[in-house]
Amino acid sequence: MTVQHETELYEPLKAFFEQQGYEIKGEVRNCDLVGVHPEKSEPLIVEMKKTFNLALLLQGMERLQMSSQVYLAVERSRTKRGAVNQRWGEITRLCRKLGFGLITITFFKTKKPFVEVLCGPDQQEPAKSIKKRRKERLLYEFHERSGDYNIGGSSRSKLMTAYREKALRVALALASAPPEGASPASLRDLTGIGNTASILRSNYYGWFDRIGRGRYALTPAGAESLNLYAGVLETAPASPAVEQKPKKR
Repeated sequence: MTVQHETELYEPLKAFFEQQGYEIKGEVRNCDLVGVHPEKSEPLIVEMKKTFNLALLLQGMERLQMSSQVYLAVERSRTKRGAVNQRWGEITRLCRKLGFGLITITFFKTKKPFVEVLCGPDQQEPAKSIKKRRKERLLYEFHERSGDYNIGGSSRSKLMTAYREKALRVALALASAPPEGASPASLRDLTGIGNTASILRSNYYGWFDRIGRGRYALTPAGAESLNLYAGVLETAPASPAVEQKPKKR
């Protein structure tokens, strides 16, 4: 059963808190439900919506200026499909972080509504410590990219990562190699990329062909990638100049 109006949530919530000794009144100073308990100093405030949304969160933030005992209440439908109705664990964690309590009400055709408290306002989740390794990986990827080649929010297009950019630079150097191919060491010197040998061996994108012991050539897919990502190669840092050793006289 799905409710038509959020006011249908009021009576089940009122009965639930009255059983706990609260005196309940509706629409007090713009609060959907307010309760006062003879043994508690702070009032209870409940804001209701048919579904969990940003408007409910913002209302809750305002109510935290009046009391620390603020609950957000929504219907928990057994028939609705959608992201919100399948992510109660994540929503509960969010409410804990923000200092809200979270209540769901499930309605039935022949039974009384079921009120469930998923978390209380006094169960605020402590801030999680930053994982050093993940932070280091994030900063490494950021600094290893030579420019901003991706549009934020992209999910289906191929992303330009630091690894792909390095592989492109190796492919570019390999494109001008002689027919017998080039060695990892020579390509490393041309590109200045220390893990050139690993990139060639892994051949993650299928751009490199091992044509002999310690010799590599560019595949058709590699040649195509140079055209596809020509814009990246134009703005990428220039390969370091190889120092020429003076000839013996």
